[in-house]
Amino acid sequence: MPAAAAVAVGVMAMGALTPPPASAAAEPDTVRQGLKELVRSDGVPGALASVKDREGGTRTYTAGVGDVATGAKVPRDGQVRIGSNTKTFTAVAVLQLVGEGKVDLDEPIDTYLPGLVRGEGIDGHRIKVRHLLQHTSGLPNYVKYLADDVRYYDPRDLLDLALEHKAEFEPGEKWEYSNTNYVLAGLLVQKVTGRPLAEELDRRVIQRLGLRHTYFPAPGDATIRERHPKGYDRPSAGAPLVDVTEFDPSWGWAAGQMISTNSDLNRFFTALLDGGLLKPAQLDEMRTTVPAGAPFAPGARYGLGLVSTPLSCGGVYWGHGGSTTGYETRGGATDDGRAANVAITTQPADKTVMPRVEGVVDKALCR
Repeated sequence: MPAAAAVAVGVMAMGALTPPPASAAAEPDTVRQGLKELVRSDGVPGALASVKDREGGTRTYTAGVGDVATGAKVPRDGQVRIGSNTKTFTAVAVLQLVGEGKVDLDEPIDTYLPGLVRGEGIDGHRIKVRHLLQHTSGLPNYVKYLADDVRYYDPRDLLDLALEHKAEFEPGEKWEYSNTNYVLAGLLVQKVTGRPLAEELDRRVIQRLGLRHTYFPAPGDATIRERHPKGYDRPSAGAPLVDVTEFDPSWGWAAGQMISTNSDLNRFFTALLDGGLLKPAQLDEMRTTVPAGAPFAPGARYGLGLVSTPLSCGGVYWGHGGSTTGYETRGGATDDGRAANVAITTQPADKTVMPRVEGVVDKALCR
């Protein structure tokens, strides 16, 4: 897999750190056990989680090490690269513009970005804004064609890379995950507002919710600003871990560039479901789903930048999750106010590991 790997997944909760109730204290802490097992049995360098209950009480967890060279601890609720959770932020900005009457979900993208979306079997007159947000456009995924060199990519570079390849299917014909959809969604936000995407996400979402540890890295910023566990890659089975914490994340842009914490993500998804970011009509649109496949869990359904995942105890949680170089995140919130997010500090080659990460989220929300 190229260094600029697949974009995808989640992170966690917010509130004061409170001790568990006496009844809960007597029970095994399944979240703590789950994180330790990811480190012990699955070879994950570090893991961290934040869990919020219905009353707003929050517990944070860590396991493993935050730096394999020094053995330093994983910082509690440290910042991580959140990958495709960025898509939910981008979708919120688009849906806010819909609520303001500036964008129509059922208008072709060519209405807003005329002449930009063209290629073999690709016509911007036939791809609606809704298709982009729901991954039903048929646009090829540029991530498949990224080279191994990690460098700065302009959003138009990413789009051009995708448009060199033919359409995967007719718009609306089926669902297939493609980061190209969200590059176009980001360009749409910029065109309609006349402002950079990073500024719009900061103004419309981050500042509005007081997400103090969440940001969209500036061009050329390869660092993570605050306390964070290092992210790692393992080039091949049995090979030493390679520190990939610092890199230019522009290959993810509106689809996967952001940095946050588990607690900020929990606040974000909780506020979103509570109607704190969107009008009821647009939130309903966001939660109108179609069946989804990889990279999501079995039974997942995709709305407009928002994913529902079944819980073993009944019902679903709403989130997204994200995969990016050095980090994986999974989590979300329920309609009754529970929230949980889990992050690990590598992209595991073993395909059985991420279902176990998702299992920790399930245990956190079902406890």
